[in-house]
Amino acid sequence: MHLRWRSRRTPCPRTFRSDEIFALRDGLRRDFEAYTALKYAKVQAAKGDSEFFFRQVCRLKPYWYQLELAELYKRNQFLAVRWPRQTGKSTSIAALLLQDAWENPDLNVGLIGPSWRQTKLNVRHVAGFCRNLPAGSCVIQKSRVYFKNGSIIEAFPNNPDTIRGSTFHRIWIDEANYVGNDVDLYDAILFTLGTTNGKLIASSTPFSSDSLFWRMCNHRDFEDFARHHFSFQKALSPNGPLKPNMIDRFKRQFGDDQSRWRREMEAEWAEDDDVCLPQSLIVSCVGTVKNCGVDLQLYDPERSYEGEFYGGLDPAQVKDFCVFSVVERLNDRLFLRHLKIFQQPTKYAHVLAYIKALQDRWGGFEKIRVDFTREGPSFLTDMENAGIYHAEGVSFSVPRKSEMASLMKMRMEDQKFFFPLLNWERPYRSDICSELNVERYQLRKDGTVAYSHPGGTHDDVFWSIALAVYGTVEMQPETFLAVVSR
Repeated sequence: MHLRWRSRRTPCPRTFRSDEIFALRDGLRRDFEAYTALKYAKVQAAKGDSEFFFRQVCRLKPYWYQLELAELYKRNQFLAVRWPRQTGKSTSIAALLLQDAWENPDLNVGLIGPSWRQTKLNVRHVAGFCRNLPAGSCVIQKSRVYFKNGSIIEAFPNNPDTIRGSTFHRIWIDEANYVGNDVDLYDAILFTLGTTNGKLIASSTPFSSDSLFWRMCNHRDFEDFARHHFSFQKALSPNGPLKPNMIDRFKRQFGDDQSRWRREMEAEWAEDDDVCLPQSLIVSCVGTVKNCGVDLQLYDPERSYEGEFYGGLDPAQVKDFCVFSVVERLNDRLFLRHLKIFQQPTKYAHVLAYIKALQDRWGGFEKIRVDFTREGPSFLTDMENAGIYHAEGVSFSVPRKSEMASLMKMRMEDQKFFFPLLNWERPYRSDICSELNVERYQLRKDGTVAYSHPGGTHDDVFWSIALAVYGTVEMQPETFLAVVSR
């Protein structure tokens, strides 16, 4: 049988027609230029109109209080903004400053906050809106945004010396009630704004009444500040972003801690007289360049570090949260380097594995103080069997808790203990300042001190950090062991 091979025709190569390619490219370029010109025209049409700018550039549907803020910003040199949580303070102010920098050339806008890390997040708010500006209008970096018209929006650390050496036309202090060295910072800001007749906007939810932000909002010496304040009721849907189910969830999380509810949702100042750590003391220990030489951030648990580390473990499984804290001692100062809140229900095998991995990665702990009031000495045996060294049990008796709380307070009063400004959404929504402020004390008839926290709140972070700080001193024997229920 003969096989016949079919000849296959070789396809002709396509002719390269450079004139068509160049024409197509020129057409695309003209379309892009037309689109950019149209986009530029739309943004220019919003000049001076904050509502239009919010909608067209920032893709926001502004609520009544955001439009009120825009008018106050236009008419006033100094502005104090006191809104409840989750109502869009940072988003709104970032949009206003972007509009200002876009419309007015050669503006130098500085962003400041309790920590540089948090302040750089506000630059990200601005950068997120910049994508809707015409192409080539700005250059975005991690801590600054440059505009084609010469304006710049930049994040700065909380350091009065750095601010004093710069020239600003606009300054935004975010979470002003949590800023350490607020008086020194404000003095530096006044000097730099004095040469430009610039604007200052300070925003925060209330915390400590012993603060500059409180005076901005209340004191007669600061009457030149325009003040914008409302409670959560005025931001309920459809007049704001707060939904009734969200408010119910917040109420459950705050429990019986009415002071915190009043601060965060009603945006009013409130402080109990029986707290272990006053709010002003807590704020003074937020680690910044000014008070401890560095803008503190937690260490990455996946990286290796060397240092003199002390751990504090407050174990729990269902009712409370299991928390592990680590402080580092550098010379005579203590720095919070790690804070881990485990999900419920807690599996102790997972907790021990986590601590073991951190121990091996960080070169070990000098000491780990553990609350073994519930679990007993067997828990320490489990830690030893897991390869975790230098663990020591602490019975949460009346004198022992008083000793730990007093030591942590003394270190803070002496400016020997610092921590980064932290907030988290999981496993529950909170922040480190509120957690340190949650513990209450009461003097009993027998002269001892009983510790407690409002129902529905958690004191596990407080005692975990107290245990870590307590690990830096020798533990003396107790005269008696009267265990206090938590």
